[in-house]
Amino acid sequence: MATINATMVKTLREQTGAGMMDCKAALTETGGDMEAAVDWLRAKGLAKAAKKAGRVAAEGLVAIAGGGGKAAMVEVNAETDFVARNDTFQTMVRNIADVALSVDGDFDALSAATFPGTAKTVVEHVQEMIGQIGENMSLRRSAGFAVNPGVVSTYMHGAISPGLGRIGVLVALESAGDPARLDSLGRQIAMHVAATNPIAVDIDGVDPAVVERERAVYREQARESGKPDNIIEKMVEGRVRKFYEEAVLVKQAFVHDPEKSVEQAVKAAEAEIGAPIKIAGFIRFALGEGIEKEETDFAAEVAAAVAG
Repeated sequence: MATINATMVKTLREQTGAGMMDCKAALTETGGDMEAAVDWLRAKGLAKAAKKAGRVAAEGLVAIAGGGGKAAMVEVNAETDFVARNDTFQTMVRNIADVALSVDGDFDALSAATFPGTAKTVVEHVQEMIGQIGENMSLRRSAGFAVNPGVVSTYMHGAISPGLGRIGVLVALESAGDPARLDSLGRQIAMHVAATNPIAVDIDGVDPAVVERERAVYREQARESGKPDNIIEKMVEGRVRKFYEEAVLVKQAFVHDPEKSVEQAVKAAEAEIGAPIKIAGFIRFALGEGIEKEETDFAAEVAAAVAG
């Protein structure tokens, strides 16, 4: 039997919002397995959702370059939001996005590419700029799309300057229809993705393991009702359909016209655009997502500094 300590209980409580005693019971029941404990709490109705990461706190910028049938996006992290507003940092990130566009968003190729106007690689230049700007920085990730025929539409939420901000989205639409109208639709879908953060374009794109995990939670919840197995399975299938409507892009209610799903909105747009439309993919970068920043007691730090 695994030893359940206070740190484990605190971590589970922060991830789920469940009570301390419920978190301790969940960890005890699951032998200290954190993911299983999250599912146990969800099945008991004690947690709203499985929150994998703690509070997002990494700073820096997301940048987008391109347009038409090709675009790329990068995330460059720094320690503070102050640096994100530094002109030198912004120029560097824009240049990195331009290089990413030239290598179709491939991270390894971007890292090894020559930074414009220097003899150094992109990664080496970022490291060199740490000394100039005075904060630790890193090139975290990059991605890109290219379609023909079609467009790669872009959207930057929380932009502090054109192409620079905190949440960036690329949406690739394959179609022989009118490019301008297609791009307008793509931008709307990109705004939708920024707001709803879907996990896949369609049902086929969802990881089967994710669906099975949801089924297991729903099944356990349904069993708590005491209903017969045949009713339980119907309840589970209904919950899975609801999960798809909430998590899969084409099944979500379109934020620009909630009476339609995204799938229905795209179909309706085909007549105006003049050709069939396929959502070939989307990429969403939210600044610092999944990066945990160590929490510190500022008052204690000041007291320690004074005492020192």
